[in-house]
Amino acid sequence: MRRVVCFDLDGTLLPMNTGAFVQTYMESITPHMMEVAPPKHLYQSVMDAFKQMVKSTDGVKTNAEVFWHHFLPAIGKDEAEILPIFEQYYADHFPKLKRYVEPNPLSRQIVQTLIERGYDVVVATNPVFPRIAIEERLQWAGVYDLPLNMVTFSEETHYCKPNPQYYQEIVDRLGVKAEDCMMIGNDVQEDLVAQTLGMKTYLVTDCLIDRGTPQYQPDEQGSLEDLWKMIHTDKRWLEVD
Repeated sequence: MRRVVCFDLDGTLLPMNTGAFVQTYMESITPHMMEVAPPKHLYQSVMDAFKQMVKSTDGVKTNAEVFWHHFLPAIGKDEAEILPIFEQYYADHFPKLKRYVEPNPLSRQIVQTLIERGYDVVVATNPVFPRIAIEERLQWAGVYDLPLNMVTFSEETHYCKPNPQYYQEIVDRLGVKAEDCMMIGNDVQEDLVAQTLGMKTYLVTDCLIDRGTPQYQPDEQGSLEDLWKMIHTDKRWLEVD
């Protein structure tokens, strides 16, 4: 029996339209950055830096370091000027975006049940956001206060989805085998790629994302409610070996 369960956050534990949320996020942060760069230039600079994080195979710089390495030169500022603005935004304004997501109480129930049964639980969210933003969304999902074994933040990780090295880093940090893990997520390309390392996969279909290629077939699939029922009825989930 697998003993590590990895959950994606956006669209999985926290139901949302991810594309629409990112657009809303950019519209929300832009007014607070008016003195930094014109809106269009800011948007392009942030998105380009995000893309560089996703593409990075450096393995030395953290994702956050990759972001700043590309973003700061693009806007002609240094980190000391920009970081306080970002921190204030995430502390005072980012929490207001909760109204654009649809928390599902089953998320907490599922995670809590697995922890109580002895599973190691990881929130394997794509680490393109800083800790403060991810922890805020963990609160929205109702799992922030649970004893999670690991959460992937941009400041602490070196790869992003869909790079398989993102999942390898999780496995290495936990000191487990990929075969002992299951990845549960809603994105065919970003989450199911974990199976290339030997992880089992469960595709959550409530907020399904499928770009068409590459294609992966999940070991199991269904809604969050289906997953909730499965961990209570399928004997494979009743305890950890």
